[in-house]
Amino acid sequence: MENDKELITQPGLTFLDDGSACVMLWTPHLQGSAVYLPEKNLTLPLSRGQRGYWQLITTEIQPGDHYQILTDDGRKLPDPASLSQPQGVHGPSQAIDLNEFEWSDEAWQNPLLEEYIIYELHTGTFTVEGNFEAIKSKLPYLKELGITALEIMPVAQFPGDRNWGYDGVFPYAVQNSYGGAKELMSLVNACHDTGIAVILDVVYNHIGPEGNYLPAFGPYFTDKYHTPWGNAVNFDDAHSDEVRHYFTQNALMWFRDFHIDALRMDAVHAIKDLSPKHILQEIREAVDELMDNTGKTHYLIVECDLNDRRFIDPIKQSGYGMDAQWIDEFHHSLRVAAGGERNGYYSEFNGIGHLAKSYRDAYVYDGVYSEGRAKTFGTKTDNPGRQFVVFSQNHDQVGNRMLGERSSTLFSFETQKLLAGAVMVSPYLPMLFMGEEYGEDNPFLYFVSHTDEELIAAVRKGRKAEFASFHTEGEAPDPQSVKTFERSKLNWNSLDDPQHKVVLGYYKTLIEVRKQLPALHKLNRNQLNVEYNEEQQTLQLHRWEGAQHVYCLMNFSEEQRSTTLPLEPGKLKLILNSADARWNGPEQGLSPTVIQPQSIIIYIN
Repeated sequence: MENDKELITQPGLTFLDDGSACVMLWTPHLQGSAVYLPEKNLTLPLSRGQRGYWQLITTEIQPGDHYQILTDDGRKLPDPASLSQPQGVHGPSQAIDLNEFEWSDEAWQNPLLEEYIIYELHTGTFTVEGNFEAIKSKLPYLKELGITALEIMPVAQFPGDRNWGYDGVFPYAVQNSYGGAKELMSLVNACHDTGIAVILDVVYNHIGPEGNYLPAFGPYFTDKYHTPWGNAVNFDDAHSDEVRHYFTQNALMWFRDFHIDALRMDAVHAIKDLSPKHILQEIREAVDELMDNTGKTHYLIVECDLNDRRFIDPIKQSGYGMDAQWIDEFHHSLRVAAGGERNGYYSEFNGIGHLAKSYRDAYVYDGVYSEGRAKTFGTKTDNPGRQFVVFSQNHDQVGNRMLGERSSTLFSFETQKLLAGAVMVSPYLPMLFMGEEYGEDNPFLYFVSHTDEELIAAVRKGRKAEFASFHTEGEAPDPQSVKTFERSKLNWNSLDDPQHKVVLGYYKTLIEVRKQLPALHKLNRNQLNVEYNEEQQTLQLHRWEGAQHVYCLMNFSEEQRSTTLPLEPGKLKLILNSADARWNGPEQGLSPTVIQPQSIIIYIN
């Protein structure tokens, strides 16, 4: 490798058009390295290049071959950019050719971001089988529900076959127990054939604790900063150029080779980077270049709790250029307004007043003093509504509870419908968590399948400490237990129950209403007004588009409330009432100005 141009090759093992294999390894720590093929008992030395890169182009490696990296001290390790780990995180890597898959989605066009109605799922617990193939059988169901984008929790190879995915240690390898790379491609292809976009959750803020061989190859981490998971990923210390390249190429791989439509990047507030160009901006620029070359559209969505608009502002406005972000503050305000607990991080939210502010301003803490943080926090934002993802529950907010309770077991039946309605009428992108749409009763617990006994003990201890402020009674389910995992699977037989069928029908109607009414469908934050009554615990959201005005009346109290409508009742058309008998509610033809307890009414002019 004589020049830097050769350094832009994707890390790991890839197959070239002529069938030869190219191995690209970054390991400035080693004085020598080779590829070892255990089934052929063959050692292929790598050639040293610049800045710690080693390379090999050979016809000796074929798709399906297992291989290891042979270090100068005799160790045989998996490839740090392995695409496949069929024997788990400690086993050899497997050579696969991503170009062998035959796609049928050439005509697919990623919808506009404002068209996204997101459904978050965990591959292992979404179906009994717990794999990509089984998800495909549910795509017609999701399409009928009205979902336009499927968000898959992380699939990077993790220890064992039970994990949320945030303990992944091979960012390029697709979890073997889910079906591996080709089955993920098949799922994406099927989603596109069904008309559903695919969002993949990726983790660039840390690497899991078991099977993390990256430190053996180079300074992928730095002790300059510390995160909840230990030393930070090295995005701005010595040798950081190569680490940044590793993760940027990973993002490009998902888009280019797997046809993923959007990435959801986990907890980017935990990414430590003081470089002149933040790693997120670098990824943004690389993705923009890819889109220019392919004509395809891809989105970058982040989880970020800093309330800093810099993350979602365009690069030309000194931002990082992310397309959207999750907004937990809407969730927290909504749950408190609905009568949920007010301990832990919920203690910073007063309920209906903050919910109204989040409808209006997105961030609740937008340059105001935060008692919990003991400082002024956040920035004001006028970013468009399509840049914020809202929800009434997600994997974190359910799974980080000690008992993993869903809204279906924490709130009344009427409140569950109110929560769903409050999300769907927002000027933001709505997201459902798997099973929410029919009121799944099974919990979503935290589970792992580590093999290191000390690590297992540490996880159990850490789990108890994490939710100490939320729960004071009972024992946490064992994260390592298979039973904990099995209890977290969706119970699709629930759909045989009349009450669950009603909830599903209600969600379908809500989604259809959102799609059909321009005043709800268009995410214009400037055409919105919100009023609330703290004493009555009622909120009125008014949104409009052109001549159409939508009025959403919400009652979070346990009493009937009367309200004043903006127009004469005869000039308004009732679109939906969550308390209607159709939805097993208590409504019996009362006055249109009466809102039943814990309900939402939607009118249009």
